[in-house]
Amino acid sequence: MRDSPKKLMEKLENKILPLVVIGTFIILWYGLSTFIYSDSLLPSPSSIAVAICEMLIQGILINHLLTSLSRVFIGFTLAASLAIPLGLILGWYSKAMNALNPLIQLFRPISPIAWIPLAILWFGIGDKPAIFIIFITSFFPMLVASASAVRNIDASIIKAATNFGANDISMLRKVVLPACFPQIVVGLRISLGIAWVIIVAAEMVGMRSGLGFMILDARNFLRIDMVVAGMVIIGIVGLSLDRLVCLIENKIRRRYEFSRT
Repeated sequence: MRDSPKKLMEKLENKILPLVVIGTFIILWYGLSTFIYSDSLLPSPSSIAVAICEMLIQGILINHLLTSLSRVFIGFTLAASLAIPLGLILGWYSKAMNALNPLIQLFRPISPIAWIPLAILWFGIGDKPAIFIIFITSFFPMLVASASAVRNIDASIIKAATNFGANDISMLRKVVLPACFPQIVVGLRISLGIAWVIIVAAEMVGMRSGLGFMILDARNFLRIDMVVAGMVIIGIVGLSLDRLVCLIENKIRRRYEFSRT
């Protein structure tokens, strides 16, 4: 079935408007780097493109990028595999939530950056402290989101499923997970975004690889163009990761027919 002209226009606008905003931003960037700041203080977009090409040719960018992504993926996956099931359990059993909530609220406000000295002391230099920091960063937002999602399920839905004879497994699969899915995905997106920010900061302290280290190393050699190029890459990858989560979310919604709330 073909879309109506109105829907086609809306789709076109949704694609054009972001391009217009990005184009305007690049033009302003060119203006600032040309007429207000020198290229040594604010490299122009063309200088950033040259720096990215230089790092690609040298193999620096790909190596550091893959290192950062692998650390985030491992830490994020470990956190999700533990936080989501635990959050569902805490949300379902109020006594368990009441017992553990003070401990959760005690650790949750601690900045992941504050864990870096301990992580280096415990795990040494390398991937392990970075993975631990990402695990800590991702764990609590996903845990709280999952528990809150269960506690916010309409009680009438649970009662209706119970009246129809739903057992624990079918209740979890057909009622709890579909009802919690949107809020769990929000927790995943928030956790992934924070994790990608924190990994860069963590790699600037006590690590010799990753995008954070690459930026710090470029600063030490006064390569401001590479510093800004690294920042641009971080932003692009962060946007790509968020879009990837949205794509996976939409596929799961279509497969299991989850309705948007």
